[in-house]
Amino acid sequence: MDSNNQLDDFFGLKPDDEQKRPKETLKEAFVKKITFGDKLHLLPKILSKRERYVIFGFLVVILLSLLIIPIAAYYQATTPTPDFGGSFSEGVLGEPRLINPLLAQANDADRDLTSLIYSGLMKYNEEGKLIPDLAKSHPEISSDGLTYTAYLKENTFWHDGTKLTADDIVFTIQAAQNPDYVSPQRVSWQGVDVEKINDYTVRFKLKNRYAQFSNNLTIGILPKHLWQYVKPINFSLSELNVKPIGSGPYKFEKLRKDRSGRIESYELAANRTYHNGRPYIETISIYFYNSEDEMIDAYNRNEVQNIGFVSGQNIDKIKYKNRLTIQELKLPRYFGAFFNQDKSAILENKNVRLALNHATDRQAIIDKILNGNGLIINSPMVGEILDINNNVTSYNFDVEKAKQILTADGWGNPDSNGILTKRDTRLTFKLTTSTWPELTEVAAMLKEQWQAIGVEVTIEVLPISQLQQIIKDREYQILLFGEILNIDPDPFSLWHSSQKRDPGLNLALYENKTADKLLEEARQTINPLERMNKYDDFQKLVIADIPAVFLYSPYYLYSQTNSIHGFSTSLISMPSDRFSNIGYWYIETNRSFK
Repeated sequence: MDSNNQLDDFFGLKPDDEQKRPKETLKEAFVKKITFGDKLHLLPKILSKRERYVIFGFLVVILLSLLIIPIAAYYQATTPTPDFGGSFSEGVLGEPRLINPLLAQANDADRDLTSLIYSGLMKYNEEGKLIPDLAKSHPEISSDGLTYTAYLKENTFWHDGTKLTADDIVFTIQAAQNPDYVSPQRVSWQGVDVEKINDYTVRFKLKNRYAQFSNNLTIGILPKHLWQYVKPINFSLSELNVKPIGSGPYKFEKLRKDRSGRIESYELAANRTYHNGRPYIETISIYFYNSEDEMIDAYNRNEVQNIGFVSGQNIDKIKYKNRLTIQELKLPRYFGAFFNQDKSAILENKNVRLALNHATDRQAIIDKILNGNGLIINSPMVGEILDINNNVTSYNFDVEKAKQILTADGWGNPDSNGILTKRDTRLTFKLTTSTWPELTEVAAMLKEQWQAIGVEVTIEVLPISQLQQIIKDREYQILLFGEILNIDPDPFSLWHSSQKRDPGLNLALYENKTADKLLEEARQTINPLERMNKYDDFQKLVIADIPAVFLYSPYYLYSQTNSIHGFSTSLISMPSDRFSNIGYWYIETNRSFK
């Protein structure tokens, strides 16, 4: 057999095929018979090294595209949603002693833990508005404004599994009213009768109308089945004050003490049966510190993730700011220099008080001491923060105008230090404040600013214990201090003439019969628009009478780790309200189809 016949046999050709196709060479016939797999196997021997790398790169791109396209489509069709789990740690100032809503007034640590562990009939939301908590809805108010009826949610339980009922509400309010329990909340509940209508209905009867009464319903409720066996004399000594059982979003798990017995930390766990829905974050660890510097150092050492509060002048001490979101929360508090005209005849002169206002550079105080973290305040109603008219008279910084006012009033003949005199009376005051660094710095700036118009200022700095006694006795000429309002404000205790003496908080000893009448009428005016109109008239009277230099309202700066999502609070009634929507904070996420 010749070679062509052998090839025909090899390639499976029959003799008859020779007449149907042209003759092929051995090479051509062999190449036709090579499979695709054989070609791929031979390809690396044919291609250059560069060509092999190019083709390999194309193949990788194609493969990745095949993987990425379905993943991208999944992410396009879904959205991240909160999931359960995760934990965080936070540092706060102070040490917990009385985690009890009837006693927690002494420090931020008590109030913070109380807000996490206990619930009230009502609470503030992230916008500072009152919303139902244990109650199903806002209370029903009678036409005469004297009766409030609250209906409870029926599937609410204490952390120990016991059901919460109207008996717990009645017990808590009556304990607050009982002087034997020595509760700071007592003053808010005088003149109020509370009665159980049924297991889930409570009625409050007021002797006098009080428009802001619903604010009182934010008080945390105690479990009667545990506290009823604690005698009033032992109320502040019970172990329940440090190992509390409440009905709030988080429950007490454990605490840790140092060798001296000081509480170092608390661990809280999510209340999975919480009446407003199980919180997403599973555990919270709260650590306690004696000072802001100590707390910041703990963060810088990675001991905690959140800093409960940091003042404006200390922000630069924080390392790793990129890990944090610094929340600027508005709080209805303000600082001012309050004039006690009973202790200084010079301050009885309205022109002097006016000159001091115009000589005060409030923005410079905010910029230099608070690092810009605050608002100028011109009114005792802090209209810059609260929902009240802010179109009021403001005494703008104007040194020349301040000098002109004093000159026109007869002040002149400066001494060698530039201090003005009038009929042998030197223009001099004593400014009293606390040892809190922020206020001592503000006092120094006021002294410098007022000296520029010929006023001599002596600064008296006192520890808070001594300052409290000075305030009680009203033994100061000018007091540099702060005042706090509710979000639904009632400035009665701060400005009514009946509050000029202790325990009242009328620090300027302000007295104006028209202002008194407005304050009395406003707190009995149920209609919120009418009430705010009265407060607007009141603030205009106060501003015109110039009983103080209103200075600023600092932001409450809450430093929160970037791993936490869902924080939406902007206005708080007190620092612990930063936790108002903590049940909606989350760390872990899942994806759901849109």
